[in-house]
Amino acid sequence: MITRFIDIVNGLKALGKTYKESEKMMKILRSLPSKWDAKVTVIQKAKDLTKLHLDELIGSLMTYEINLAKKQQEREDRKKKSIALKATTKEKEEVE
Repeated sequence: MITRFIDIVNGLKALGKTYKESEKMMKILRSLPSKWDAKVTVIQKAKDLTKLHLDELIGSLMTYEINLAKKQQEREDRKKKSIALKATTKEKEEVE
């Protein structure tokens, strides 16, 4: 995703349209899906986007993505685990 974004920004720069670093970061943060809302809010509140470098933002987002994938995998692994119980049956005695 980030390589495509950078290609687009570079293409626009060649055409004369430039963006500030903070504008680029806001565009990236706005483009994220809703499951990323918590992380976007934390980044916006905790960090000054005018001083943050694009590489730091990308690193932070990639770390969060890896953690999300790990949690999802753990949930799937827990669902796959099952407990097998031994069933016993009592046979009815036949009355003669």
